[in-house]
Amino acid sequence: MTTLSGRPHTALLVIDVQNDVMTGAHERDGVVANISALVDRARAEDVPVVWVQHSDDGLAFGSEGWQYVPELARRESEPLVHKKYGDSFEATDLEEVLASRGVGRVVVTGAQTDMCVRSTLHGAFVRGYDVTLVSDAHTTEDLTSYGAPTPAEVVAHTNLYWGFHGGPGRRADTVATKEVTFAAAPAGGPATRD
Repeated sequence: MTTLSGRPHTALLVIDVQNDVMTGAHERDGVVANISALVDRARAEDVPVVWVQHSDDGLAFGSEGWQYVPELARRESEPLVHKKYGDSFEATDLEEVLASRGVGRVVVTGAQTDMCVRSTLHGAFVRGYDVTLVSDAHTTEDLTSYGAPTPAEVVAHTNLYWGFHGGPGRRADTVATKEVTFAAAPAGGPATRD
């Protein structure tokens, strides 16, 4: 259903599941376990797994905190996209990586929900991708001291609004890990929400 012609495939995006990003993250272990299960399923189904890794002044490229959490291991054959902005498409080669694999739908996991995950959801959608958010495979830290809702509320709200997101010729949906399918979304019909 994507508006990107000749792009029938799906890819799994794993965004910023890095040591410092995940320190103190809401439901950290469960989220990492769900992402790991999705990575295993994608590999078994020959679906591209694309790893996204953030760096900035507070998260130094190559540092221990910048590394992916030890529970998740990228294979050398799997693309790694380095970014400096919230949207994983911004000033990166993500579009080229996906285009070269015929990907028109992305399944999004990772951190942080209210920053890089949301930016990437919208970035993918406005670029013509169908976008599935995995409801129990993204997380954020506690930013309530800055006036933000609790991490659980941020995750719940993002799951809710993304399940109702839409646009001409594209599909957005929110599903739980156990409900993820890497098959192309059918044309038309309502999005699936959990």
